[in-house]
Amino acid sequence: MASISLRNVVKRYGQGPKANPVIHGVNAEIKDGEFIVIVGPSGCGKSTLLRMVAGLEEISGGEIAIGGRVVNEVEPADRDIAMVFQNYALYPHMTVFANMAYGLKIKKVPEAEIKTRVDKAAKILELGALLERTPRQLSGGQRQRVAMGRAIVRNPQVFLFDEPLSNLDAKLRAHTRLEIQKLHRELGVTSLFVTHDQVEAMTLAQRMIVMNGGHMEQIGTPEEVYARPATTFVAGFIGSPPMNLLKGQASGNSFTVGGISVPLPAAAPRDGELILGLRPEHLDHWHEQSAGGPGWPFTVEMIEMLGAERLVYGRLGSEMFTLRIDGTLTPPAIGATLMLELSDKHLHWFDPQTTRRVEK
Repeated sequence: MASISLRNVVKRYGQGPKANPVIHGVNAEIKDGEFIVIVGPSGCGKSTLLRMVAGLEEISGGEIAIGGRVVNEVEPADRDIAMVFQNYALYPHMTVFANMAYGLKIKKVPEAEIKTRVDKAAKILELGALLERTPRQLSGGQRQRVAMGRAIVRNPQVFLFDEPLSNLDAKLRAHTRLEIQKLHRELGVTSLFVTHDQVEAMTLAQRMIVMNGGHMEQIGTPEEVYARPATTFVAGFIGSPPMNLLKGQASGNSFTVGGISVPLPAAAPRDGELILGLRPEHLDHWHEQSAGGPGWPFTVEMIEMLGAERLVYGRLGSEMFTLRIDGTLTPPAIGATLMLELSDKHLHWFDPQTTRRVEK
C-alpha cells in the first residue's frame, strides 16, 4: 500500500501556442489506505487524471508520486498499480480462473501461489462457483467482480477504478457499491475511483475530489463538500435535486432577487451583488400565503411525487426554485403561493465573479 501525491499536475495535448490544456495544476495528497473518489461531469478531466496516475497518459507538468517515489518516467507495469475499467476487459475465450490468473502467469508467479491468490480473491468476491465459466456465461455484475478479482490477485499498492459501474443497472450498481466498500475494508488498499455519478461519490468516498473543466474545485469528505461547497459549481453538482442558486442584490437584512425583495434571517456577509444558495430540503417551514405571516413568496408550478418525498417546482419572483417536502404531507395546489421560512444556518453565499464561497 502507498500514498499518492499529485503536485501541480498539468496535462496539455499538442505543443506551443496551439496546445490544448485539459488538466490545470491539480494538487492533492492521498493518504495510505484512503479511498478517494474523483467526481465530475463528462469531459471534466477525471479519467485523464486517473490515467496519468496509471501511466497511460504522459503528464505535461508537475509530479505524481506513489509511495514517495516520483513515477513521471516510470512505465505503467512498474508502478505497482491495478486498474479496473468500465468495459471489464476480460478475455472471452478464457475461464474466470484464467482471466484472474493471467497477469500473474505473465509475471511467472509459481502455479501454487497463483491458485492461492485466485482462490482467496474468489472467496472475497463470492466467485468460487464461477471459476470454470467463461465471461459470456456471466451477468454484467459477475463480470465486473471478475475484473476486480483480477486486480486483487496482483496485491498492488494502489487500485484505480475508471467508472467501473457505468454498465450496470441501478439495482446492481447499488449492490456492487456495497461490495466495493466491503472490499476496501478488508484489503485497505489506497484507491482512486472515477465516476460522474454523485451518488456513487457520496456513498463510496472517504474524501472526494470534485473536478470541473480540468480544475479541482474542491477536495473533502462527502459531508464537507455537501455542507460547505467551495464554489457554485460544487453547490449545483453535488446534491439531488441541486442547490437553488439565486443571483441578486444584498442590502443588510434583505435580498432582491427575480424582481422581488425578500427578508433575510440575518444580514448577508456583505452588501452588493451575491449569489444565495439554499438546498431544496433546507426550508424550515412553509405555509399558504392566505394564512398571513412573513416569508418568501413562492408560486407553485409543478409537483413530482417520489414516494417518501415530493419535489415542488415553482418561482420566487421570476427565478426558478425547488422545494423538497415530506411525501406524507398534503401537497400544495398548483398555482398556490406559499410563504417560505428559512434559517441563517442553511444559507450559502457565493461571489458572482469568482463563483467561490463567501464566508461571513
